[in-house]
Amino acid sequence: MNLSLYGQDDHWIAVDCGMMIRQDLPGSPLQVPNLSTLESLRITPRALIITHGHEDHIGAAAWLWPHWGCPIHAPPLAAGLLRAKFLERGLVTDDIHVIEPGEAMESGPFSLRFLSLTHSIPESCALLITTSQYRVLHTGDWKLDPEPLIGPPTDETTFRALAPVDLLVGDSTNAPVPGHSRSEGEVARALERTLADCPGRVIVTCFASNLARVLAAARAAARYGRRVSLMGRSMERMVGIARGLGYLEDLPPLVPVRDLGYLPPEEVLVIATGSQGEPRAALSRLAHGNHPHFELMAGDSVIFSAKAIPGNERLIERLQRSLERLGVTLYDEHNHPELHASGHPAQEELRTFYDWVKPRHLLPVHGEYRHQRAHCELAESRGIHAPLIPTDGDLIRFDQGGLTCESRHPQPPCIIEQDAVTPLPALAGKTEHSHPRHGSLFLALPVTPLDQGWARIGRLLLDSSASTTLDEDAFADWLDERLARMTAESLMELRNQLHPPLIQYLTHHLRHMPEVHLQLLAAEPP
Repeated sequence: MNLSLYGQDDHWIAVDCGMMIRQDLPGSPLQVPNLSTLESLRITPRALIITHGHEDHIGAAAWLWPHWGCPIHAPPLAAGLLRAKFLERGLVTDDIHVIEPGEAMESGPFSLRFLSLTHSIPESCALLITTSQYRVLHTGDWKLDPEPLIGPPTDETTFRALAPVDLLVGDSTNAPVPGHSRSEGEVARALERTLADCPGRVIVTCFASNLARVLAAARAAARYGRRVSLMGRSMERMVGIARGLGYLEDLPPLVPVRDLGYLPPEEVLVIATGSQGEPRAALSRLAHGNHPHFELMAGDSVIFSAKAIPGNERLIERLQRSLERLGVTLYDEHNHPELHASGHPAQEELRTFYDWVKPRHLLPVHGEYRHQRAHCELAESRGIHAPLIPTDGDLIRFDQGGLTCESRHPQPPCIIEQDAVTPLPALAGKTEHSHPRHGSLFLALPVTPLDQGWARIGRLLLDSSASTTLDEDAFADWLDERLARMTAESLMELRNQLHPPLIQYLTHHLRHMPEVHLQLLAAEPP
């Protein structure tokens, strides 16, 4: 959810404040960062700095900023999106300040400069954070796109002038991927070629924030004589705010969805939300025949111009099965990968960028453990010190000795329920005579030590009366990966090491937390 904090001399700033949609939980509620650690450490940010306007970087600000009341500094598009969110919640917007890419500001001991980088939304910025002793480059989300469609390509000269930086806090999302990410210009040409072969009405689904993709689809429609309509509240809001800022000036005139029924099928193109299978999004309503003004029929086409976010695969498969039952032709990342481009750097882009800015140290962020590990390995191969793979809640010191993890603070999920932030219940205060409201989970793990780490032997012994179910395959994979990295010398020590991350995993993956009983059993290796 991308809430990072930087502190020096008791002055703290927050960078980004995002949310995620918990589609694994009933009702797909919103999850926001947990502020309890900041409160216990008496950390209150003096400024909130926004790198770009994606939901996983701004979505929680309207919920958490009232706890701080500090100035917010954001690029114009992100600031416009934040203002809309604040007004929806009845919050004043006076503390939202626009800062243009390339401009600088100060907050206490920190000097910050916003540096433009290409990404899948306009105005994405890296932050150069300077103190009296160190220069830190917080990349945010980025890629090196030579043909971004909206905005200029990344300026190599600007970033070469920064070298060397002391610490780079860098995007790991595509670190395991060889080569170079696809350009938005390439995707635009692929959309044109695909549209030429579609006989009926066409739905293009993509992230609402990917304005370059919206523009590419609209231009392709105009080339083949199709009228363009937008479907989905977030799509309409994003395009409206972007046009108000001077983006999308050559977007063709839009047709209201209610008027599409008067047009021949070959003259219709709809750009819709719902690429991740969200049950309440526009595409899901079309797939289930629930849209009041539009109905899909056999011979129509749906183009998924977006990659599945890990965890959304089942929702997308369910959505696509519903579309196939209607006789709709599907184009997605599996049969037409050229119809999407990632917004994150692959390995060649990382190497190129690091040749420009020459970081001495790397802290890999974004993505999951395997992405961060691949990022560390790439950095070390280029002589960059990358000793840590951080997890949520780590308090990390950077000084002349490099990077050190000072302490770890588990981060129980906080869910938006009934317009309020509610922590998911964690394991606390249970006794052997209590009757937990959400059931019990008994876990017995036969384990054996290896030369490095521990291994689970045999079946996962799991007995659960929990009120929500657990994906046992994913849970077993997580356990195996976690055990392999444990350094305990005894079963007791191993249990003490495993229990906190186990509780954190379960709170993230169960809608209601049961009472947990963990037992480790000594097993002989096969």
